Amino acid sequence: MNSIRSRRLKAAVCAAALLVLLPFPGCTTVPVTGRSQFNVISPGQEMQLGLSEFDKMKKDVPVSRDPAANALLQKVGKRIAAVTGADMPNAQWEFVVFESKEANAFCLPGGKVGVYTGILPITRDEAGLATVIGHEVAHAVARHGGERMTEALGLQLLGTAVSTASRDSKYAAAIATGYGLGAQLGVALPHSRKQESEADEMGLHYMARAGYRPAAAVEFWQRFAAFNGSKGAA
Repeated sequence: MNSIRSRRLKAAVCAAALLVLLPFPGCTTVPVTGRSQFNVISPGQEMQLGLSEFDKMKKDVPVSRDPAANALLQKVGKRIAAVTGADMPNAQWEFVVFESKEANAFCLPGGKVGVYTGILPITRDEAGLATVIGHEVAHAVARHGGERMTEALGLQLLGTAVSTASRDSKYAAAIATGYGLGAQLGVALPHSRKQESEADEMGLHYMARAGYRPAAAVEFWQRFAAFNGSKGAA
């Protein structure tokens, strides 16, 4: 019995590890970059989650009434959205400025774009805002949200299998710690950096297609880095 149980547990661990670590080439292809990705979350599920979360945000976070900020976002957003049509054909585009000191922006699955007022002094102008919108829209087009949810499901499965397999071992604590560090450093963090780099590349393409200077992206990221540096120094 112990032998059968051991084999089953090993099989479960191997299956979970393969789910997390294999690249699964050919499952889906990211527009612009052509990268192959594995995603068990359907586009419909992803979009529904995005629409639901955006509705919650509009209730929980104050929406800016600044006419200049709203007009600028609508102008830039529509120009970026127009050039991503083929890459995200079913998007339900909506662009909202939220009142918040946070220097951030986002694009949820389905085309729901939010920009916090805290980032506007850093974007400074139309091209700076186009850099941010291009980057955030790229995350949605590349379906990074669904990819990360898929990754989380795989890690959860692997963690459960490893926990079960090591339950009766005197090395259980060490195994659990090793799994946690391996999952975080070996999969989660590098994947996050990969997604950010991909969004940078795709964002540059989108802003250029929309008629904005790609060099403006470099200028924005320099200002953003300086802002973060001053914030950290304080």
